[in-house]
Amino acid sequence: MKNTSKTKVELMAPLKNYKSLNAVLGKADAVYFGVESFNMRMYSDNFKLEDLNNIVKTCHDNNCYSYLTTNIVIYENEFPLLDQILDKAVEAEIDAVIIHDIGAINLVKEKGLNFHISTQANISNSQTATFYESLGAQRLILARELSLEQIKKIKKKVRKVEIETFVHGAQCTSISGRCYFSAEICQSQDYSANRGKCIQPCRRKWRVYDDQNNELLYDGVFFINTKDLCMIEHIPKLIEAKIDAFKIEGRMRDPIYIEETTSCYREAINAYYDNTFSQEKVNEWLKRLNKIYNRGFSTGFYFGLPKGKEIQREFDGNISQYKKIEIGKVLNYFPEKKAAKILLTSGNFKLKDEIFIIGTHTETYLRQEINSIQIKQKKNLTETPFVSSKKERIAVGIMVDKPVKKNDKIFKLQSQ
Repeated sequence: MKNTSKTKVELMAPLKNYKSLNAVLGKADAVYFGVESFNMRMYSDNFKLEDLNNIVKTCHDNNCYSYLTTNIVIYENEFPLLDQILDKAVEAEIDAVIIHDIGAINLVKEKGLNFHISTQANISNSQTATFYESLGAQRLILARELSLEQIKKIKKKVRKVEIETFVHGAQCTSISGRCYFSAEICQSQDYSANRGKCIQPCRRKWRVYDDQNNELLYDGVFFINTKDLCMIEHIPKLIEAKIDAFKIEGRMRDPIYIEETTSCYREAINAYYDNTFSQEKVNEWLKRLNKIYNRGFSTGFYFGLPKGKEIQREFDGNISQYKKIEIGKVLNYFPEKKAAKILLTSGNFKLKDEIFIIGTHTETYLRQEINSIQIKQKKNLTETPFVSSKKERIAVGIMVDKPVKKNDKIFKLQSQ
């Protein structure tokens, strides 16, 4: 499919922590993240407020935009803290804040910050879109419940404001996440989805009884457990709809998930613009996306109302046939040789295998193809012995592309 666009679409990656930031630099055009308060993923690691300057600087040094999420429902007593966070965002020169509370919008405008209207605002028509545009928003993150045709119509009606939509990740069974199921289950508004502390009761098995007809409708079924959104095979259609930014959901996911989804969508976008997008590439991207965390894939509302097949009724959580397995840890790093000595504690690996080196208490994230193996004085080995017990643990030398730190853990993705 030929590219007719002049400006490339922006690809946004979610951040859980510094490891995920390191995982997507050079792949994402922008990142979005939360600090300790006022974001929709309060169970994520989240950054400290004092980290903000460093995060933004790291992003800007790598030609990456940074967006701060402040998009929960905000109560009267919380404005002093929001004011403090926004002052820090001004100081850090954040590129924009993601927001939807009208009172918060007023505060953001007073401070001269760019702002994007969150999907929590449920923008579903051009009248609402032009209203937020008139308030000065730079971007609108549309409701997830819109079809591609509806998105196109809204895009044609706005003047300068950008349009952003989700392309991959978890989907809420409620209207753009505006749900009180979690709050009701916990008997506390603190656990409302609108406050970032949803316990996801929709992902559980439920028995549903119709008392009017004396009928058991569902008997221990995941009947509202929505599959994940996956639009990678439809990237050309989305770009040609003139959507300005694609967002990947996943601020609760580990850096392997965040990097792989970002890599796949980066490649898909690039393939569109260089006219190499093909079904063969789509199949490979889908294969890679199926290896990491997923609940099964759907196209959400893009091509019509979701039907029963959009629900993962059989399983709760990850259905990938691959699992992240810890196989060792770093013993030492030798910068002059760009090599690491690792302790292999489980399993084995061979040349061309892929491992992930991830810090527990460090910012390390490295996806590394094994291109050398040394055990004691034996070099040019093609495979390590298999380790199945503590007594068999061995030290192995490997070359690494980036610095790692002592006690960083080593993982493989392994089929189950």
